[in-house]
Parts: sequence; C-alpha cells; structure tokens
Amino acid sequence: MSVVSFGELLIDFVALEHGVSVGDASGFQKAPGGAPANVAVAVARLGHEVAFMGQVGDDPFGHHLSDVLAAEGIDLRGLCFSSEARTALAFVSLTAEGERSFVFYRHPSADMLMRPEDVVLDVLADAKIFHFGSITMIGEPSRSATLRAVQEARSRGMLISYDPNLRLALWPSAEAAREGMLAGFEYAHIVKVSDEEVEFLTGGHDISSLWRGDVKVIAVTQGGRGATIYTRQQSVHVPGFSVRTLDTTGAGDGFVAGMLVGILEHWDDYPEHLAEIGRFANAVGALATTQLGAIPALPSRAAVDQFVSP
Repeated sequence: MSVVSFGELLIDFVALEHGVSVGDASGFQKAPGGAPANVAVAVARLGHEVAFMGQVGDDPFGHHLSDVLAAEGIDLRGLCFSSEARTALAFVSLTAEGERSFVFYRHPSADMLMRPEDVVLDVLADAKIFHFGSITMIGEPSRSATLRAVQEARSRGMLISYDPNLRLALWPSAEAAREGMLAGFEYAHIVKVSDEEVEFLTGGHDISSLWRGDVKVIAVTQGGRGATIYTRQQSVHVPGFSVRTLDTTGAGDGFVAGMLVGILEHWDDYPEHLAEIGRFANAVGALATTQLGAIPALPSRAAVDQFVSP
C-alpha cells in the first residue's frame, strides 16, 4: 500500500447552472465527493495503491459511494457503514468562474459518528503515506477516531499529509475553525493549504506561524496562478496551467494527490524535486476543474502525462 486516506465520503449535488444559488438552481448533477475520498481516487488514477478509511450511512448513497471507490481498485477494509446516521450530502452552487458555495446536510451524518474503535488499524500496515483533513476533526467522536488513526500512522513511521480544509459553515464559530484547523498541523509532515486558508489561519500571507511540530513542506495553492511550495529553508513557485474551468470542486484534492504521487516517486530525495512535483500536482488540479463534480473530473495518469508533455 502506498497511501491511506482518512475522512469524509459524501455525495455532492452540483447545480446545473452557473451563477445561481443552491435554492434557485433548477436541478443538480449527483457526484461522489468528500476531500479525502477525492484524494484516494486521484492517487488510484495516477497509478498507485491506495486505501480509504471512513464511514458512510448504511443507505443507498453510502453503498453507491462504496461501489464507486471499489471500481477504482481502492482498498475498502477501513470503510464502515453506520445504521445510526445517513451519508452526508452537500449541495454546491457555482459562480460563472466555477467557484463554489456549499449547503451541507449532516445533522449528524455518518462520518461524524465514526468512533476510535471503528478504525481498522491493519489497513495502515506497510503503507508509506497517511492523508487526513480537518473536517473529521470538528467534533466527537470523529475527532478521536481521526487522532487514533493519525497517531498510529505516526507510530509506524508513515509520512503524514494534512489538508486544513476551510468549511466555516461546519464549525461552531470562526475561532473554533481556526483553532481546530491549526491543531492538525501538530501531526503533519506535509500540508496543502490554499491562499484563502493561509489568510484565514494567519491573518495575512506570511506562513511563518504555520511551521509547527514536524511540518516539513507547506504547499500553498493559488488557483490559476499555480502554487508556491515551501520548506523551512527555501521556496519554489510553480506557475499554473490555463484550462477552461467549469467547476473547481476537487481541484485542491487533485493537487494533493499529485503531490503525494510525486513524493512517492521521488521517495528518497523528494525535497530536491519540489518544482517538478509541484508542476505535476498543478496539472492534476487544473484538469480536475474541466468537468462538473470532484471524483468524475479527476484525471487518469495518461491524461496528466499527455497534458504536461512538451
């Protein structure tokens, strides 16, 4: 196993029209999503073994999502089905430029009720990278389940990847969101954060306060402008790609997957290849914006290789 991704798996209902609110949309396209699940699918499509750990409802949406991931060849030993709550839903509306706003249905959802004893630790055996996000850190018991998994991964010497995904509507307050998102940095080695999230977490664009714990690399994504990847000693800016953007849902997750695959393929000396890794990650993220939905839009390795070839 190369990568284990932990967290939420849900259904995105993406508005068919751009530039309308969720309430005003005439219809929606169903698409599987959830940031850690998006990362898992993208890693699989980029040619690496991946497992997913999380919880969905024991309902038609949950079983549909399980089937979607299974079709990608993802190891699902760590996926649980809850009879206590239903699978999370998110309704997504898009601006004319493809930027998103969300309305979530999770009061609670199955992923929120995952308990520490539900974590199947055997899934972590022989894996190299553990990836998680901030959404399952919002409340109990999913926070304790997340921490059990990440602490076990660290004890096994895995490289820890973290995405402090900003979804203010899911937190009790902005202060709680900031504190909770920053907590994940304490466990991570690799962090992907958007420029919007940097501003939210720091009050500006200086990432110096984000160097916490054992963090080695911080990748700041900047939309169409590309990304800047920092280590504690240096930084490199990697320009973005120009594409016809329909929906930015999943672009950051595609970037994460591209970065993790780049690290896997330069395992012994990845800090020396950050410009190359960043360009590859930018390509995955850019291609993910060219279709509606997250998982449906994530590209294959052949598509990415063709896109970045001279």
